[in-house]
This record gives sequence, structure tokens and C-alpha cells, in this order.
Amino acid sequence: MNKTDRLLAIVLELQRNELLRAEDLAAIFETSVRTIYRDIQALSEAGVSVIGAPGQGYSLMEGYFLPPVSFTVEEAVTLLIGTDFIEQWFDTQYSSKSRTSRRKIEAILPEPIRSRASRIRKSFRLLATAEDKARIQEKTYLEVIRRTILEERKISFRYSKRLAEADGNRQSVRTVAPYGLVLHQGSWVLIAWCELRQDIRHFRLSRMTELIDLEDRFMLPTDFHLDVYQPPDDRNVRVRIWVQPDIADKVRESNNFYIETIEEHAEGLLVTLRVRQPEELLHWVLGWGAGVLVLEPESFRHRVRNELEKTLKRY
Repeated sequence: MNKTDRLLAIVLELQRNELLRAEDLAAIFETSVRTIYRDIQALSEAGVSVIGAPGQGYSLMEGYFLPPVSFTVEEAVTLLIGTDFIEQWFDTQYSSKSRTSRRKIEAILPEPIRSRASRIRKSFRLLATAEDKARIQEKTYLEVIRRTILEERKISFRYSKRLAEADGNRQSVRTVAPYGLVLHQGSWVLIAWCELRQDIRHFRLSRMTELIDLEDRFMLPTDFHLDVYQPPDDRNVRVRIWVQPDIADKVRESNNFYIETIEEHAEGLLVTLRVRQPEELLHWVLGWGAGVLVLEPESFRHRVRNELEKTLKRY
């Protein structure tokens, strides 16, 4: 943090707190007490009404307020919850900035609005998955990819596909031009031009390993806009399943991406899904056990039956 940013941040901290010692400010901004003394002197010379009480700390003169920004309670809550979201789902750099942003937002709120916003915010809670090794790596990759997108530099990585190729291989090395990042159903997905496939492809960061940022440059196509980009829908295979009533609510709440329609019946649910290949649903269907029956296509019914027979042989 440079001196100018720190001076503004000190004013915001003093505005948020009635009294702060030099030691407190030094701890917040990870600097020395001597530097804080010089910063306070600089603020005083610039006309900021900082009052120093020997042995107690610093405060702002009553009535001093910076900057002239006005938020409603709902607007303040929206911003504060937004910083919570960024802290949980973005990489280390943005997580850190979200915390400083939160302090600044709280600092500029008048006390009545700050108190009400705090009470409302405490009634909400964002739950994220545990910070296991895989998620920590995903956040690390997110920071690297975010930087290469801005600098328009290519990346390479080893990728593990969810479904194997015809030869049974799921692993490949990709070199791509990263176009953008999308947070989809709790997972970060990279939208990129793949040199291997010579087309735009989607890559989950959780399936990447050995990520390398390259010096090779690329130019983002002028007709590509992430905010309006829609991938081609090549899900041409229809799968229909019957769901027993005792798990109907659970299937409905699963929000499976491939579900197209759900028909309610007294005896259960008739669910229609569209996929590229039925194997994409194999583990999802098997996970419901006897509560789900595949109706069509017949080839997928046989695939599920064969998988169940192999499972039975292991017990």
C-alpha cells in the first residue's frame, strides 16, 4: 500500500472508530509506529482534523466526515454481503482486497445505518465448501489465469476429462488462449480457445494440474463478449427416467444441469434430460439406487444394468 492510499485508509479507520492508538494503526497497516506518526502529521498538515490525546490515541474532530457517499441500509447490506462472497470464492489477492473494502464501506456509513446493516447482515450467512487442498489449488490457478487474461497471454495445463475418449484416455495436455472465467454451480470454469481442438472449449479449474503461464501472446477476438457468450447446445440425446415418490423432492432439489422437464404424477416424477452422451448421467443415476428407473434410451438401460451387475459381483 502506497502512502496516499494509507493516508486515506487511516482517515476511514478513524472515522469508523472513536479512538485508535498509533500501535493499533500500525498493526492494521503492517507498518511501524514511527510511520504512523509521520502519516498523522501529514494528515494534519493537509487539513484533516485529527485530534491526538496523549496516552489514549487519535480521533477525528466531531463532525468531520469523508467522503460524501450516502447508502441506504439495503445498499449497504448488498455491498457488505458482496465482500463476503468475494472473500470466499475469489483468489488470495481479491480476498484480501474484499476485507479492506469491507472496512472502508463500514467506515463511511453513518452510525444508525451501520448498526442496522450489521444486524441485517448477521441474519445472512454464505456457506462455502471446506478449504481442502483441491480448492486451495483452484484459487491459486484462478489468480494465475485471471492475470493471463488481462495480459492476453496463453497458458498450458494437464487436463482430466470427466469422460474418457474412445481409447479410454482421460488425460491430455492443452495450450489455450484464456478468454474469461465463469463461476458455475460452485465451480470455476475457464472459457478459452483450445489449440488442440481448434475451437472454444470449457475447462473446470478443479480438473487442471501442472498449470504454466506462457509468454506467448494472443488477441481476444473483437466479436467475443463474455457477458453475452452462449455455448452451442449440442445435447442431442434424450434420457427419460422415472423417480419414486420417496426421493422425488431430493431429485428435484438436485438441480441437475441436464434436466429439461419434470412431470408431476401421483406415483412419482417423470424426468426428461438432454445430454451429449448418456454416460454423463451414469453416476448420477446410480447414486439414487432403486429410487430411479431409466426408461429410455434402451442402450442406457443396459449400461446401468451392466454397471449394477458388476457392482453386485464385488459384494
